[in-house]
Amino acid sequence: VQVVESGGGLVQPGGSLRLSCAASGSIFSIHGMGWYRQAPGKQRELVADILAGSSTKYADSVKGRFTISRDNAKNTVYLQMNSLKSEDTAVYYCMAEIDQGLGYKHYWGQGTQVTVSS
Repeated sequence: VQVVESGGGLVQPGGSLRLSCAASGSIFSIHGMGWYRQAPGKQRELVADILAGSSTKYADSVKGRFTISRDNAKNTVYLQMNSLKSEDTAVYYCMAEIDQGLGYKHYWGQGTQVTVSS
């Protein structure tokens, strides 16, 4: 199984970015998919997650600015980030809860850097 993120980069404060994450390989089903981030010197934190039935959860710091969505047919999750702030700067990681037929396990992507700076 591979989990691959894309879409990070440098953006000015107030700008937008869209992250994508695709899971591939021998996949029976995917339950939850989510985005986490880790800023320098800080612990990794949940940004948003979404279950297969489209139930979502957001960190308080991103509510109203970020939107998570998924395409189950493509095993892909997206994170639309609007009104970005400097404090959103971090490495963003995708997590997928994948069942290969032997129960669910968490798989992580390699991370994509998001830098918000003028």
